[in-house]
Formats: sequence, C-alpha cells, structure tokens
Amino acid sequence: MYNNTFGNIFRLTSFGESHGKAIGGVIDGFPAGITIDMEFIQKELNRRRPGQSAITTARKEADEVEFLSGIYEGVSTGCPIGFAVWNTNQHSNDYDNMKDVYRPSHADYTYTQKYGIRDHRGGGRSSARETIARVVAGALAKLALRQLGISITAFTSQVGPFKLDKDYTAYDLTSIENNPVRCPDQDLARQMADYIFRIKREGDTIGGVISCVIKGCPVGLGQPVFGKLHAALGNAMLSINAVKGFEYGQGFSNMELKGSQQNDIFYNNNGEIGFRSNRSGGIQGGISNGQDIYFRVAFKPVATVLMEQPTVDIHGNETILKARGRHDPCVLPRAVPIVEAMAAMTLLDYYLLDKASTL
Repeated sequence: MYNNTFGNIFRLTSFGESHGKAIGGVIDGFPAGITIDMEFIQKELNRRRPGQSAITTARKEADEVEFLSGIYEGVSTGCPIGFAVWNTNQHSNDYDNMKDVYRPSHADYTYTQKYGIRDHRGGGRSSARETIARVVAGALAKLALRQLGISITAFTSQVGPFKLDKDYTAYDLTSIENNPVRCPDQDLARQMADYIFRIKREGDTIGGVISCVIKGCPVGLGQPVFGKLHAALGNAMLSINAVKGFEYGQGFSNMELKGSQQNDIFYNNNGEIGFRSNRSGGIQGGISNGQDIYFRVAFKPVATVLMEQPTVDIHGNETILKARGRHDPCVLPRAVPIVEAMAAMTLLDYYLLDKASTL
C-alpha cells in the first residue's frame, strides 16, 4: 500500500489502523518558530473524537496526542514532527461475524481483491479513525495560518432533507459549537439532531453536506493548469472517508443563469479593485483572488447499518449480515473538524509552495 502521504512541501504521512495500537503520523516541512498551542490541538481532537454526544458512536477514546519529535520548549524546530494517538477502547470481537463477509458499500471487497488480505476489525486502514492524524496535522497548519490572518470554519449545512436555506453570510458561524450537529442555525440544528437520533434508533444511517469558509486568504495561491487551488481542495476533501462530492463557489447551483448574471463584476473601491459579488468562491483561474473561499462537501450515509442486509461471503455464497458494534448514524458532526483540517493543510502547503516559487 502506498499514497499514505499528503502534500508537497507541508506533508503528512499517516499510519495506523482502527483497532491497531495507535494512529499517528510524521509531518515534514512545517515551518520553524511556530508556537505550538497544545490545548488548541487537543481541542481540535476533542471535536473529532467519538462518544461526544448521543448522535455519535458510543466508542470512548481520550484521543490524546503524544508528540515525539520536532517541538522544543513549545516551539516548532523545523524538524519532522512525529506523533501518536494511542487506541485504548477497541471492541474487536464486535467484528467477528464480519471476518468472512463483505459489508455492502464498504471497502471490504476492494481491499481483499487488491491486497489479498484485509483487517476486518473496524475496517482497519479504511476506517475513518485514520482521520485523527489529519486533525493533528490540520491543527498545526491552523496555528501557522493564524499568523497569516487566515481562518477556516466548516459547519453542517444539510442532514438528509434538513438544510440551510440562506447563504453562509447570513449566519453566525461562531455559534456552530453550541449544538452537537455543528450547524449555525440553532433551530434547524435541533431538528437535525432529532432526525439523526431517530435514524440511529432504526439502526440506519444518514448523510448530508458540510460547508466550509476560508477567510483572509491572500491573492495568488494556486497555479494554472494542473496546480489549481480548487483542484487541490477537491482532492483533499475527496480523500476523506464517505465523501461523494465537492463543489466550490456557485458549483451546481444557479446553472440556469447566463454568464452576464454569473460574472463577478469588478469596481473601483476607493482606489482599490473590488468585487461586487463572489460567485467564483474566491478562486479564479485556479488562483485565489483574496475573497472568501467557500465550498461544499457531500457525505454519503455511513455504510455500516445495524440491520439485516443481504450480501455475500468471501467465497461468493449469498448470506445475511447484521452488523454489530459502535458506529456513527451520521458522520457530519465529527467530520466538520476533518474538513477544516484538510483545508488548512492544503492552504498552508500552497502558501509554502507560493513562497518557494518566488524566491
């Protein structure tokens, strides 16, 4: 297995499986001299960890990160940053009945066909528990981006049929941590939570959409042709478990409009060039234009449902599977910090690439 590394200059190589000893990573290319706020990093992990509410998996993990290198007296040294988050609450026997059976829409079949072997305990490397490493790296990237005035905020904008009906600018995005769904509309968040809890009681799962807004991004990040910033963000988001779609700016909406209606018109803003709209989503020609970057990420329902489903075993015999264990009925609340982390890693990487190309 290869391609366990993300990034160009700022790079994360992650390792570990869901029911192995640990999830961890090595970060290369992180700038020296950045003050490392351990409390902030742990807070980011807490936003992703299981067991945080009644609408998430009941697995209990502290998810405390241990840094092994690259930090001295609270400051990054520029050396590779090694870290580990130790697994402490695996219930591997919950997966015994899945050892020789393929779960529908999961990675079981493709992993077995490709590698001839798979770790059936919690999905092994295909488990979303791998995203712990991304959140640690993303938290570090956020600390570096903070010094540049760049902020990243993701939020749940749709769960099943329940969705926000206004532009992100109409909501207070600082309020997303006030509810377990991480939606900026508190009334809608309650409806979403009730719906997820109802789906959970049925033993089923539900998907939805996470939106993300990047503020303070300077003009000029990204390269034409194969290094477009929106393509890099799309690659980052589509690498997250259960993601099925990515769109930035207007995306697929308002496609009935003409070019004259879609264009972001320039104007003279007190001697500076300004935009009268931001339908482009802060990126034009693959390069950031200084406006807010905003995009949406579609997540499918979790593949593992706690009800009987027809399937086949590893020999091709038809059978019935009823999954056991502790699973999320909806990944969206815990995926919000993962989307932010991948966006932060991409932005820092492209910022460093831009600086390297202009030396």
